[in-house]
Amino acid sequence: MTALLIHNMAPIMFGALVIFLLLGYPAAFSLGAVGLIFALIGIELGLFVPDFLQALPERVYGVMNNDTLLAIPFFTFMGLVLERSGMAEDLLETIGQLFGTVRGGLAYAVIFVGALLAATTGVVAASVISMGLISLPIMLRYGYDRRVASGVIAASGTLAQIIPPSLVLIVMADQLGKSVGDMYEGAFIPGMVLSALYASYVFLVTMIYPKATPGLPIEAIGFRESDGGRGLISLGILAIASAGFGWLMMRNATSRGADFVVLSMFFSILFAFAVAVVNWLTTRFIGFRFLSHMAQQTTFVMVPPLFLIFLVLGTIFIGIATPTEGGAMGAMGALILGAAKGRLTWDLIRQAVESTAKLSAFVIFILLGARVFSLTFYGVSGHIWVEELLTSLPGGQVGFLIFVNSLVFILAFFLDFFELAFIIIPLLGPAAEKLGIDLIWFGVILGVNMQTSFMHPPFGFALFYLRSVAPKEPYNDKITGLRMEPVTTGQIYWGAVPFVVIQCIMVGLVIAFPAMVMHYKGAASTIDPDKVKIDIPQIELPALNFDPPK
Repeated sequence: MTALLIHNMAPIMFGALVIFLLLGYPAAFSLGAVGLIFALIGIELGLFVPDFLQALPERVYGVMNNDTLLAIPFFTFMGLVLERSGMAEDLLETIGQLFGTVRGGLAYAVIFVGALLAATTGVVAASVISMGLISLPIMLRYGYDRRVASGVIAASGTLAQIIPPSLVLIVMADQLGKSVGDMYEGAFIPGMVLSALYASYVFLVTMIYPKATPGLPIEAIGFRESDGGRGLISLGILAIASAGFGWLMMRNATSRGADFVVLSMFFSILFAFAVAVVNWLTTRFIGFRFLSHMAQQTTFVMVPPLFLIFLVLGTIFIGIATPTEGGAMGAMGALILGAAKGRLTWDLIRQAVESTAKLSAFVIFILLGARVFSLTFYGVSGHIWVEELLTSLPGGQVGFLIFVNSLVFILAFFLDFFELAFIIIPLLGPAAEKLGIDLIWFGVILGVNMQTSFMHPPFGFALFYLRSVAPKEPYNDKITGLRMEPVTTGQIYWGAVPFVVIQCIMVGLVIAFPAMVMHYKGAASTIDPDKVKIDIPQIELPALNFDPPK
């Protein structure tokens, strides 16, 4: 029995952790307890060297001294301030009006705003709760199918997991020992593609079940012009002119990479905002308007979050700021935007600070527990057992990726993304690196996969967030006065299923098309080093006279 225990200490230790978690014990304390218990067992069996425990204080200090993890409270605070300052409400109202009578327009607006909030907040709970409170009653009012409405809101909120500045990408980069900036840049295109897949699903629903996603009635459309039009042509001209101005400002740039895109967007934002300000001034003081109400409203609502995206992600992508510095600027930018809207209060700041402190403490405690667990796990050669197990899988890299993603998908039924990142990633990273898999690509694949931990019925956190704000009892609509039926838990769960399938499809696409992520490395050099010829000019030196002086 003792020999069997010694030989299988690593898998038994991992199994004990799973049992503790399934029993409902907090992840941080489960990790720490299992690590210490098996350390004592290992010492008793002569398998674990007690000197390993002397490294524990150093590991704890390393967590507290990790500058990268400082980005988590900054981005969390930024997201909470923006969510409480009403930015989501303004965006949903304006973009919903923009789509107007288009069938499925409200669903498209929720996806678009979800992606925009993801790029500014990075917090799933804030996005799901905001859109659930604001858009769900409107979608129900105009006859949306409850499953479609619930699924779109929950899935769009989880975009904050893969679109930078995602918190899970920060943790992923830290656990894999890679740059957060590279992880952000690699995840940006997959996040946009996933948003497009969500919109494609909505389009498919509008074609097959048109009654499930009706457009807004004409009487619900605001921002009308004096001639009864909606002013969309004016908005289109402004958008094209802004994009053209951004391109012209960068036309002489030698690079067409991330720097070009980011700076072009910045100049486009400045141009659109300047035009909208001039239009507002001329309308107020001269009475002349050259932009429609819709164009001006859309510009004033869209510019602040887009500018914040540039301030945070743009400075990171072009190398001006580190992720931690970008998070600090984002937090300050959120405070400035909240003050500009007149919604920044001491109560709002207090709530944001308290929530940020709770989430940051939650992350740090899990990380400390994971350090205790990993220390013992490495001490009993568990990392060797995992590496041999994973690298011996049939199919090479593809077989490894299929097995790992299947494992993460199953574990996501029971564990949230922080627990997965702190427990599983440190075990999988060395095996992936040994197989020659790029760790940024690997991290983005797992990041997309971990989104399912928010959407899995019955334990998905996004579903719980939506359930907390969705109507549980029949109610009278505030606008129409009609009696509305509640949203059942079953409808929320069934609405999430198609989006879980889409997320799994996205995992396959990132595996099949690694270029979506690998662009973070920049353009590859086209110079063949074997053909490089260096000509060293011949220098004539004056003759040296070694005769002794006379």
